[in-house]
Amino acid sequence: MIRFKGILLDDNYRHQGLRKRLVAELEQKGICDRKVLAAIGKIPRHFFLDSSFVEFAYQDKAFPIGEEQTISQPYTVAFQSELLQVQPLHKVLEVGTGSGYQAIVLMELGAKVFSIERVKILHYRTKELLQAMGYNPRLFYGDGYKGLPSFAPFDRIIVTAAAPSIPEMLLQQLKPGGILVIPVGDSNGIQVMTTVVRQPDGSLEEKQHGKFRFVPMVENKK
Repeated sequence: MIRFKGILLDDNYRHQGLRKRLVAELEQKGICDRKVLAAIGKIPRHFFLDSSFVEFAYQDKAFPIGEEQTISQPYTVAFQSELLQVQPLHKVLEVGTGSGYQAIVLMELGAKVFSIERVKILHYRTKELLQAMGYNPRLFYGDGYKGLPSFAPFDRIIVTAAAPSIPEMLLQQLKPGGILVIPVGDSNGIQVMTTVVRQPDGSLEEKQHGKFRFVPMVENKK
């Protein structure tokens, strides 16, 4: 149980049971990374939703979190996390902090997380919530298209919003052997989940992993 903005948030046996069901559903949909599934099974997703959505927190659906943003559906979070192939102590840049749920999944995988959010209200609200939950990733308010060059290079980069193309500045911040996971495509339609691996010689290997739907990645701060 934690206190956030004067409200006690409880993670009871019912919530834990619903998470077990969610994990089983994700396995049926093809998620097989045991560490990713364990993280999904541990983190109280209902803490990240408006109280009116608490009863639906463990359905495999995206939900609004305000400011025209959403918390991604658990399958999408698990799928991107699996593609990242995070190892303990990896330095991971997340573009689009949003609710903070994905950042905590990455931390449960052992990553050192640097996360950037362009919406100021979300940035401060999420920072307060994660601190209340006992998580302290490095959170930044800024333009995700630019990444965090002063903290680069990164072992992994994950983008949690739709980009019309892969930002060059993010590619520049990826280590040799590093992996970038990003949904690419029209922000008003369907995007293709894409991975880019920087080879030891500096070349880039790009692969596509199916269609998804994300809120748009927008330049500049708000």
